[in-house]
Amino acid sequence: MSFIWAFILIPFAGMLLIPFLKVNWKGILAFLLVLFNVLISSYFAWQSLIGDEMSFILPGSFVTGPIPIRIDALSGWFMLIINLVFLTGGFYGLFYMKVYRNQSQNLSLHGIVFVFQHAAILAICVIQNSFVFLIVWEILALTSFLLIIFEHEHISTIKAGINYLIQAHFSLIFLMIGFIWVASRTDSYDFQAISSFSSSVPEPVSLLLFLSFFIAFGIKAGFVPFHTWLPYAHPAAPSHISGMMSGVIIKIGIFGILRMLLVVKTDLTTIGYIILVISLISGLYGVMLAIIQHNLKKLLAYHSIENIGIIGIGIGIGCIGIGSGNQILAAFGFAGALLHTLNHSLFKSLLFYTAGNIYQATHTLEIEKLGGLIKKMPQTTVLFLMAAIAICGIPPFNGFISEFIIFTGLYNWLSDASLVSLLAAVTTTAGLALIGGLAMLCFTKAFGVVFLGSPRSDLPSSCKEVPFLQLIPLYIIAGMIILIGLFPLAFIEVLSKPVGLFTATILQTNPTQIEVFSVLQPINLAVWSTVVLIIGLLLFRKYALKHRSGSFGPTWGCGYVSPNTKQQYTAGSFVRTYSKLFAPFLSIGKHEDEIHGVFPPKVKYHTSPYDKIEKWLIDSPLKYNKSFMGRFVFLNNGKLQFYILYGVLFILAVISIPVIYQSLNSFIRFLKLL
Repeated sequence: MSFIWAFILIPFAGMLLIPFLKVNWKGILAFLLVLFNVLISSYFAWQSLIGDEMSFILPGSFVTGPIPIRIDALSGWFMLIINLVFLTGGFYGLFYMKVYRNQSQNLSLHGIVFVFQHAAILAICVIQNSFVFLIVWEILALTSFLLIIFEHEHISTIKAGINYLIQAHFSLIFLMIGFIWVASRTDSYDFQAISSFSSSVPEPVSLLLFLSFFIAFGIKAGFVPFHTWLPYAHPAAPSHISGMMSGVIIKIGIFGILRMLLVVKTDLTTIGYIILVISLISGLYGVMLAIIQHNLKKLLAYHSIENIGIIGIGIGIGCIGIGSGNQILAAFGFAGALLHTLNHSLFKSLLFYTAGNIYQATHTLEIEKLGGLIKKMPQTTVLFLMAAIAICGIPPFNGFISEFIIFTGLYNWLSDASLVSLLAAVTTTAGLALIGGLAMLCFTKAFGVVFLGSPRSDLPSSCKEVPFLQLIPLYIIAGMIILIGLFPLAFIEVLSKPVGLFTATILQTNPTQIEVFSVLQPINLAVWSTVVLIIGLLLFRKYALKHRSGSFGPTWGCGYVSPNTKQQYTAGSFVRTYSKLFAPFLSIGKHEDEIHGVFPPKVKYHTSPYDKIEKWLIDSPLKYNKSFMGRFVFLNNGKLQFYILYGVLFILAVISIPVIYQSLNSFIRFLKLL
């Protein structure tokens, strides 16, 4: 038990020191405190993956009761992901935040909240007392809010933070409904009480209980239609926080859903189809909106929704596999979902960190203003390209591995399906393929417009590659992306225990003996051989021409004698055909000047994409609520006598309502006597 107190007290004491340190040391101490937590928690996380579940009981209080701490394989898997992303993000943040050294107080708060959030998110993975879980969940919401609004001088940042905080509390409401419902029937806050309660009630009731939890965790994960906070919070936060929000915080929603699948006993087939439909919509809608974005971080934020959809597809088919008794389908579904959780944490955090490099070098994230950065930021370019290839599911990187496993599960489902499930399998397979194709279109646009061609606006004279130390965590992430692509079976073996919590999985055998997995290694080796061959040819060319003088000129302008940067594709024109094809599903506002005369003056054309679901589910209800409440504005007339009258009427109402209620009861009893 002593390690638990060390885990709590040492970081807490360190956080108290942060405000008294010099600016340069604030971030370093915060990073060291996170590192301390990482070392302790990673040891127990790894033990849970290679050994048995560990559990401890904290005494708690007369309010909470005993607080069970359980570290099983599912907790261990997510704890390792959390620690990896916080380590790389924290190290990257040391350099990213240097430009804010004149904001000493803000940096102190930022460092304290950063450490606090890491501890809170780890606690969520291991605490199985619903009362304490709600407290930690609220801490996660508040710390995320404070990290998002670091640049609080911008109104848009404050709005994004408040938007997140409000929706985080909607998540808390649904969690409270589920936990209070169980506690009121079982007199226990232990998660095991959820299992006993759900198994003792009719199936529709247990299904309703799970849906309450699913909505709560689905808001945090960013499933459509609970996603509307995410495209605002990610761009508003500093880039290292954006990377961690996408890499970790939305994944804690996935963890919550998986945890509830283990404890809520209900019809998993029905649950599977519900999750599958929502996930397929999320994946398609997320990538469709990502394509038309002009802000690089907002584009990446919508891709987080897309990848949450892919993870959800894996969870959905895993549940259907358990419900239908198809163990292979269940194993592939959950294995693909869990591995894609890790993969997305890697390539999405890498994308956000490279976006942070771009912002620091150019002071903008507007894709339409960028271009030609490959010449000024070659290392960032290569790292962004690697992450883009990985997120599109193209071999030989890690995204291909997890999506291949999910596709394998779907193909297995096709061979053993009834008419309804066959239709679902075909639709899901086609949808997942379409998601991959649209992702390739999106990142072809993003990479081509941002890094290739010529600058579309005047870039700062200081535009250059960031320092090498700032690139180190990016190279570590890139190394992990390559490692999973090269040795997928090693990671699939580690997944055998987390997947085994859900089903008696075939992954518990040697994965190399499974025919489906045995083809992964040759595919990746073939692609890597091609990559190595190309690199070898380039090095040979460089060696052969090293004694020859060369000259550098402007980017080739396709034969134009006087090329103009405005003749290049813009982000909007690149996807114009797509925008027309999917116009019914998209909302794109256009702002253009009319052209007059034979020689018109300078005109402007600008498009502004918007989220239709946000308009329907949030904007319209708020508009009607504002209109309805506006009818009562006359009550706020500024006259003291009216306010006194309101108070008197309220008191009379409080007094008269019980009297009226008692009178009605007496009258009803009198009628019954007659």
